[in-house]
Formats: sequence, C-alpha cells, structure tokens
Amino acid sequence: MINIKDINNKIATDLGIKNPMALPRLEKVVINVGAGAGAKDESYLKEVVSTLAAISGQKPVVTRAKKAIAGFKIRENDQIGAMVTLRGQRMLSFVERLIAITLPRIRDFKGLSLKHFDKQGNYTLAIREQIIFPEIVYDKVKHNHGMQINFRIVNSSKNKSIALLSAFGMPFAKDEEKNG
Repeated sequence: MINIKDINNKIATDLGIKNPMALPRLEKVVINVGAGAGAKDESYLKEVVSTLAAISGQKPVVTRAKKAIAGFKIRENDQIGAMVTLRGQRMLSFVERLIAITLPRIRDFKGLSLKHFDKQGNYTLAIREQIIFPEIVYDKVKHNHGMQINFRIVNSSKNKSIALLSAFGMPFAKDEEKNG
C-alpha cells in the first residue's frame, strides 16, 4: 500500500525541500485511448470503453472530435476515443497496480524511458497492448489497442518528478539515468 506521508518524507530529505507545500505531488492520472481506424466500428469503441472501465475502476468518457478533418474522414462530434481521469485513492490504487503488477508483465521490459517528461515535469507512458493488465480477460479480447497514461505532477520539474515517481517505485531504465 502506498503511503503518501512516507513518500513525502523521502522526497523532502532527498531534494532538501523544507516547505511541505513546495513538494512535488501527483495530482491526477489520465488514461487515454484513441480509437483511430476503429472509431467507425461501434463494437470496437464499446470494447475500448469496457477495457478502460475494467482497468481504472471507473466509467470512461467517450471523446468526440472538436472539428472536422477531411484527410482523416472525421466529422465534427464523431466519437474518436475514450478517457478516464483518476484522482485520490483510485489514482493511488491504479499507480500501485501499474507498478507492482502490470509493468513487470511487459515482454522484454528493461525499465521506463526518462525521455517522456515534459518541461513541467509531467510523465507520459505509452502502452501498446491492453492485455498486459490483469483485469483484462484475454479470451474476450477481439481488438488490441494501446493507450497513453499521463501522470500530472504539480510543483515540479523533471528532476523532482523523477524523484517522486521513483519514490512510488516506478522502474526507470538504469542506463538512461547516467545519460539523462
């Protein structure tokens, strides 16, 4: 079980931050799936929504196109994917399951790249197949799809975010830590 007080104490000593309000904090986790070519297929979108609901434990929102794009054959207000925003205890539970159970199930896993941080210290993780999650029943999967998992971190920079996610137990690649 993730204990936020222990993590905050560890980060405060590691980074030398005395003010608890200046510590980096995981605000939310957003899981996003773009339907892509499967957006026109109603069963594909239903499977994406059910997958996200099983993984996150909460009902996803179906995302719609804001404007028409003729090159992609998308009209305004077409369904183009689904997303879930996790906060609080659900977020911590998801992060714990992701780190302890899901990431070790990735084939040939050597750690997560440190190149996916933005300037504000947010981290984006791309997953190619949803079947690495233990909540998904492999026999019922008709379509494989990937997803993006975005960790929104406040009061942060890249180094502070690395310290925070490492305190959570996020397995970053060892060879990149020396170069990155």
